[in-house]
Amino acid sequence: MKDSKLIKSKKENSSKINYETLYKGACVKIKNSQKTFQVIGINPDTKICWIRDWPFASEAKKPFALDMSLITLQIFCSNQFSE
Repeated sequence: MKDSKLIKSKKENSSKINYETLYKGACVKIKNSQKTFQVIGINPDTKICWIRDWPFASEAKKPFALDMSLITLQIFCSNQFSE
């Protein structure tokens, strides 16, 4: 019974980002964008992180600061690049 409560709890919270587990190198989705971004820096005191386009390309735009509340999903960073 205890395990089923834990599983239910995890499913209910799966759509919410836990900012305490956000880490440098994580890939994320953000509000109002279909693109994937990579976290390259985090300031937990101000709840700001710096992100860049993923996959990273040398001609890509510069990293930018983002309020962590705008992150909607943390995902696996795939090494597969589409051409």
